[in-house]
Amino acid sequence: MLRGLPEILLAPSILGLSPAGTQLLGETLLKAGLAERLGITLPVVEVPTLNHLYSRERDPATHCLNVLALQDFSATLRQAVTRCLDQQHFPLVLGGDCSILLGIMSSLKKRGRYGLVFMDAHADFYEPEKSTTGEEADMDLALVTGRGPEELTDMEQLGPYVQDELVIHLGQRDQEETIRYGSQEIRDTAITCISFNEIQQRGIEDVTAGVLEQLNGTDAAGYWLHYDADVLSDDINPAVDYRLPGGLSFAEAEHIISRLLPSGRIAGISITVFNPALDKDRHIGRDITDSLARAFRL
Repeated sequence: MLRGLPEILLAPSILGLSPAGTQLLGETLLKAGLAERLGITLPVVEVPTLNHLYSRERDPATHCLNVLALQDFSATLRQAVTRCLDQQHFPLVLGGDCSILLGIMSSLKKRGRYGLVFMDAHADFYEPEKSTTGEEADMDLALVTGRGPEELTDMEQLGPYVQDELVIHLGQRDQEETIRYGSQEIRDTAITCISFNEIQQRGIEDVTAGVLEQLNGTDAAGYWLHYDADVLSDDINPAVDYRLPGGLSFAEAEHIISRLLPSGRIAGISITVFNPALDKDRHIGRDITDSLARAFRL
């Protein structure tokens, strides 16, 4: 069962990526009936964004985009997540891009020792100076584990927001690309990394059982589940800004989510990076909504 009544937080920030369409993620899934399909009765909470301040200019000191605006947005989202958890609700945060994790994980850090299950096709582990874009969506996992400029890694003196040994990365398929561009190697850390290829080799049931065993074997107060839509197969979800061949089927993603949620170890979930502007007939948005409805059928 979930830890509390599910509550949707609409957080369509694109400060860590670009205003190319991911800001429409939450609106699109809600129009497809997500709240009704999940049986959510609480009103949707709209977290104010600072998307109007978006700039493509990299900050010369940090090599990142929109640092001050992202700090301010993260503080607002941190408060919203904290309020939700204080009311013993289960936050379902609809992005936006992956940089929303800064506000989420710093909120959890204020509460205690929490972990992160990170479903993503990309490692998101670039150092700012190695990123070709300066987008925090290139480096969000590095930032929440304390790697990067303190303006983002140590907000309110809370960093690192999550310890390496409490992070599980599922579904990576950009390792060749990260080597080519000189990213720091996520596998040189204590982060558990289970790539897409390994998932295919071991099978989704074995992988998920191992994740559950790891979650239950730590002293963490709980785990956040991050679901980046580009972890899905490019064949079923090409509506993302950075495409890669391969990826999980809906059934595989649903298996992971549907097994983790009832464990009582998941404090909340975020969904990011699906870009409705690239989904011309809206069928991908409907498919993702249908898939989430199946995954939440506890």
